[in-house]
Amino acid sequence: MLTLQQINANPEEVIRRLAVKQFDGQEPVMRIVELDKQRRASQFQRDENASRLNKMAAQIGAFMKQGDKTGAEAAKQEVAALKGTNKEIDERLAAIEDEITQTLLTIPNLPYAGVPEGKTAADNVVERTGGPMPELSDDALPHWELARKYNLIDFDLGVKITGAGFPVYVGKGARLQRALIQFFLDEAGKAGYTEIEPPLVVNEASGIGTGQLPDKEGQMYHCQVDNFYLIPTAEVPVTNIYRDVILSQDELPKKNCAYSACFRREAGSYGKDVRGLNRLHQFDKVEIVRIERPEDSYAALEEMKDHVQGLLEKLELPWHILRLCGGDMSFTSAITFDFEVWSAAQKRWLEVSSVSNFETYQANRLKCRYRGDDKKTHLCHTLNGSALALPRIVAALLENNQTPEGIVIPEALRRYTGFDIID
Repeated sequence: MLTLQQINANPEEVIRRLAVKQFDGQEPVMRIVELDKQRRASQFQRDENASRLNKMAAQIGAFMKQGDKTGAEAAKQEVAALKGTNKEIDERLAAIEDEITQTLLTIPNLPYAGVPEGKTAADNVVERTGGPMPELSDDALPHWELARKYNLIDFDLGVKITGAGFPVYVGKGARLQRALIQFFLDEAGKAGYTEIEPPLVVNEASGIGTGQLPDKEGQMYHCQVDNFYLIPTAEVPVTNIYRDVILSQDELPKKNCAYSACFRREAGSYGKDVRGLNRLHQFDKVEIVRIERPEDSYAALEEMKDHVQGLLEKLELPWHILRLCGGDMSFTSAITFDFEVWSAAQKRWLEVSSVSNFETYQANRLKCRYRGDDKKTHLCHTLNGSALALPRIVAALLENNQTPEGIVIPEALRRYTGFDIID
């Protein structure tokens, strides 16, 4: 969440930047400014009373030494009154601070200066593109038909066992999943990321820490008896490793990767664009997470983008990178780059990765800090990215590599799959 310092320094500028995200910050921002004035005034009164209590304690001692019982009794009554006032102030401070926190949780992160203005995905900016564009015959099949033809994925069986959006991978389809996961983890390891195997459920504090709660509560599967949430991405448990942690400057950067199943309700998603693997409730993904000093985070962001681009190039997929406009960005990110691959049979681009810098927004929620050369603690910057999400990668691999003889596996994957072609 935003810090009070960010808001108080220039509330009008905060409101202006929030508007880039299509968020009207006038009321909540000015409410926080007013609440913080009340907080500081109450705290000043509390401190003044504390100073007065210290003086009164000394006076009572002096009266007692002098045998002045009347003076001592009057001083004791004043002390009792001050303590009663302080109790009221403490209650008022607690209520003010709670309202400040609850209001801050409703305000999204400020967009980075390089975020383009815009309202929808149509306003995103293509940064660069690459990869070979496949040429398929007119009778090329979409991935859901290829999955049925080669017995790779059983969507109907998933509906029987659980429901729509929970596919069952079969035979070479299952092996392709495992191959991609191991390939992505190995590549992350080569890039210096330490692998983590995190829990697949998190508590409420973890959801709040990374910004899934309260913003995305309706999109998460909630285990109500225990108040746990199924993770929508490994970002949540991995980033929360650093909740309430003060790192030494020498420990940074922290670079972690994790494979996990991901669970998303995707409420309201329907239609032709969600067929097959295009949108699922459960899917596999390898995530990369970084904790950085603020001055290093944008160089780290470029490294992460290059890493994801390298994966797509090794998979021989056509790709492009989008710089998201303010209106298409997530609640928590300061800047986001989406990677999309070309789905030749569907004739459209499919998102396979988002790489984001959250600056101090998550770190402030998490209380993720480091101690600098000045011996003071400072908020870290947090970053994460999909490297990569499997479903649409699989969709593009199946569609783009279909031939009359079968589906050709990219060279980089063959030592993981153990086969060169699906036939």
